Amino acid sequence: MSDIDRVLRSNLKLRHLQLLVALDEFRHIGRVAESLALTQPAVSKMLAEIERMFGLALFSRSTRGTEPTAYGETVIRFARSVQADFDRTRDEINAVASGAAGRVSIGAMVVATPVWLAQAISLLKARSSQTTALIEEGDLKRLLPRLRMGELDLLVGRLEPGYAAPDLDTEAVYDEPMCVVTCADHPIAHKASVDWHDLASLPWVVPPPWASSRIKLNQMFYKHGLNPPVDLIESASFLTILTFVRQRPAIGYLAQDVARHFEAQGLLKVLALEIPVELPPVGIITMRGRIRTPTCTQLIECLRLAAAQR
Repeated sequence: MSDIDRVLRSNLKLRHLQLLVALDEFRHIGRVAESLALTQPAVSKMLAEIERMFGLALFSRSTRGTEPTAYGETVIRFARSVQADFDRTRDEINAVASGAAGRVSIGAMVVATPVWLAQAISLLKARSSQTTALIEEGDLKRLLPRLRMGELDLLVGRLEPGYAAPDLDTEAVYDEPMCVVTCADHPIAHKASVDWHDLASLPWVVPPPWASSRIKLNQMFYKHGLNPPVDLIESASFLTILTFVRQRPAIGYLAQDVARHFEAQGLLKVLALEIPVELPPVGIITMRGRIRTPTCTQLIECLRLAAAQR
């Protein structure tokens, strides 16, 4: 076993990890000391002890404060991951002790949130109403680092092939086509038929450039001999999409389940436009080899059940 193995497995203590995370957050020994209720000499001494264990400089010091080195950034990522596991385990134990079923942290993409995930959470709450579900909306670019750090238990959304990696487990659950939407009082919403020429010059709210759905949208314009729209707002947030579709008004591009759900509430109008493209399936992403809490396992079961009921 290498010296680094020995340090990570045996020598590092929770207080060391807390110090590293605090140093990364505050970048100033005085503020770290205040945050951890320690003296500045104690903070300096503990940092020197950690660096001596690794035999590496983890932070550079200057009159402006402390800055992690390349080695420091790597160890900080490890410290944050361990601390997240600690916090999650503590919360789970406290929840069980208080009679609740626990807590689960979910990263959710727009394609999954309003229908599939909402149905799964309802099933989870029916099993245990005191279970807490923390839901963070975003795209894979934002959510995957948080999953890897242990701050999220799982992700639900479209399984973008460009983000596949050996450390991830993916489970495809269902296929979900896209559709074009606008607000109910948009002039184009009342047209008997809509084609791509009608849409090319209008303002749009679209997914980020890396999303497969965005790439396929651009291809549809090229297929019809058109350039993609240039008056764009790019966002992975449903609230942003809904806001600009209704207030600008703009043309939106949403998963069909999501669009139909909000059309039924009178918030959107789905345009009669065929989009014959193949997209990655919607599913679940977890970290390979990470032990799942009972609540996380329960949610995954509820996600499968909700998909089967669609």
